[in-house]
Amino acid sequence: MLDHLIKGATVVDGTGAPAFTADVGIRDGRIVLPEPGAAARTSEDATGLVLAPGFVDPHTHYDAQLFWDPYATPSMNHGVTTVAGGNCGFTLAPLHPDRPEDADYTRRMMSKVEGMALKALEEGVDWSWSSFAEYLDALDGRIAVNAGFMVGHCALRRYVMGADAVGGEPTAEQLEQMVELLREAMRAGAWGLSTTQSATHSDGDGAPVASRHAAPAELIALSKAVGEHEGTQLEAILAGCLDQFSDDEIELFVEMTAAAGRPLNWNVLTIDAAVPERVPRQLTASERARKAGGRIVALTMPILTPMNMSLGTFCALNLIPGWGEILGLPVPERIVKLRDPDVRAEMLRRADSKEAGVFRRLAKFDRYVIGDTYSPENEGLTGRVVRDIAAERGQDAFQCLVEICANDELRTVLWPMPTDNDPDSWALRRETWEHEDVMLGGSDAGAHLDRMCGAPYTTRFLGDCLRGRKLLGLEQAVKMLTDDPARLFGLRERGRIAEGYHADLVLFDPERIDAGPATLVHDLPGDSPRLDSRAIGVVSVRVNGVETIRDDEVTGEVPGMVLRSGRDTRTVATR
Repeated sequence: MLDHLIKGATVVDGTGAPAFTADVGIRDGRIVLPEPGAAARTSEDATGLVLAPGFVDPHTHYDAQLFWDPYATPSMNHGVTTVAGGNCGFTLAPLHPDRPEDADYTRRMMSKVEGMALKALEEGVDWSWSSFAEYLDALDGRIAVNAGFMVGHCALRRYVMGADAVGGEPTAEQLEQMVELLREAMRAGAWGLSTTQSATHSDGDGAPVASRHAAPAELIALSKAVGEHEGTQLEAILAGCLDQFSDDEIELFVEMTAAAGRPLNWNVLTIDAAVPERVPRQLTASERARKAGGRIVALTMPILTPMNMSLGTFCALNLIPGWGEILGLPVPERIVKLRDPDVRAEMLRRADSKEAGVFRRLAKFDRYVIGDTYSPENEGLTGRVVRDIAAERGQDAFQCLVEICANDELRTVLWPMPTDNDPDSWALRRETWEHEDVMLGGSDAGAHLDRMCGAPYTTRFLGDCLRGRKLLGLEQAVKMLTDDPARLFGLRERGRIAEGYHADLVLFDPERIDAGPATLVHDLPGDSPRLDSRAIGVVSVRVNGVETIRDDEVTGEVPGMVLRSGRDTRTVATR
């Protein structure tokens, strides 16, 4: 007797093979390919619907959100059944048991560097653990999505070195303590090590986060430890991830993956036909890694995921050289400075300089679209392009934008129009996706909650493949969302519709599959805001055989597993 039978579905099994019509059964959380006429306790007619493996999101920050939202919304709504967390060097564990202030430091760091609402972190998480094992145990049995976690380098440093983790170098003894702490976490099921040396990552005090102070020898020692455990990985962020790697960064990546004998993935490969040299340069790291016995995988997004900006709160604009000094002032002083023509001219000069690097594109203010506004003076401006408003007012674009924001006491939400939405860039994306060391991902789901909404990339991508640009066929698109990430992480019996595999499944209408527009909602602990997006055309999502989503609504079931290295993952060869 089957627990459930899905009848007459168009099965896209995740391997890239042609779709076929079949019945698919579920028994004890596993997939059964039944004989005709098989009996089942419950069944549903899926004629005209596509049944695919649950999607695997390789780069999320659901480490905290799962405590107040076990459904990992909106990712699960959009068909995601497995998430990888603990990325970019940031995790909530381990925490030193004798230093309660470390939890406060971690909360403020996560709020600053990953855009998580501080109130939500304070009110929605109990912070009762010390070890990484205790953190994993705190999630076990209470989540609806499957979740695996890397260990953040910053947490390892903070645990061993305390406040000296920022600015200091470990002694030989402290480095060995870090290595042993990492080993302990992996024995408990951590997927491996994540780290960052990105110049954009600062803690709640504005100082470079702890892992940015690590020398290459420290990173290599930790990488070697990763290679001692079954089913582990590396994930790393460097300054060059945003634009182009330096020779030293490529060498560091190669040494890390070679030392571990494990794949290393990084986030995120930005594809823009206006910068044709970027993709070949970034993928040089993968070519060199293969020669050295390692593997480096670049994550890239298959959709455009804009991040909103603001002159009132910390955002990417603060990272333009010289801008942080102005945008960090109290709001009244900030408005005075921004209204000064000489100050604006100097800000634009700095933004257009070589030192601004990839952030130069953020200062193209004529291409900004006005989002939410908060004053009578700005009524009717939402959805309008600054270029058009400035022309009507006889102002330059930056002056016009400043006046709009000043009317709202700098609370105005600003949406920069993407510069890489041209046919040549989409053609380059299609070509790049074929590379063996490029994988779809980089949603950052669970982070930057009020600025971006990357979680719906799965449904939006499928809708684009079926009814939009049609850059890929359905079978290949599903494979890239399911089997490819499952194979990279070595997930055991997940990522495909096959006999005996875990019944992580998504049933959707191919005529409707898509994602709704991102809208701001206040449903986090402390009434904090986030961007959300409705799933369109997703009929059902099942995790380990249990339905968690029906018609974009959560069912209340929590069948997800904390996926532990070794038990739930196998080692992936780098050759």
